[in-house]
Amino acid sequence: MLSILVINGPNLNMLGIREPGVYGTVTLAEIEARLKKLGETLGVQLHFFQSNHEGALLDEIHAAFGIHDGILINPGALTHTSYALRDGLSAVGLPAVEVHLSNIHKREAFRHISVTAPVMLGQISGFGPISYELGLHALCKHIQS
Repeated sequence: MLSILVINGPNLNMLGIREPGVYGTVTLAEIEARLKKLGETLGVQLHFFQSNHEGALLDEIHAAFGIHDGILINPGALTHTSYALRDGLSAVGLPAVEVHLSNIHKREAFRHISVTAPVMLGQISGFGPISYELGLHALCKHIQS
């Protein structure tokens, strides 16, 4: 059975409350429940982690080495600024997919750049909570091929 680490970065714990016009009204707990159900269908074990602290996210990425088969990650605003997360993801060498609820390329100019994208298999953005499901499908398909 595949083991996938699902990481959510800063402010994603506020989903459902935070800027519903941009991020929708679905909570992180609801996204995780949907992913868990999809994971059962796909025969994948999911492990969830959210933090507002860059170092805690990095520690979780490092701990994934030798434990998990891949990483599904929404780094939040750290997408645009965190070379530490980028380097950590590169260091562990696990296949990873970056997801975003909103289309980061249709938003403010600073959001158009992802410093983490170059070490990802791919990036899915703009489909709301379904971005996570699409990302999980893509990640599992890649690992299993």
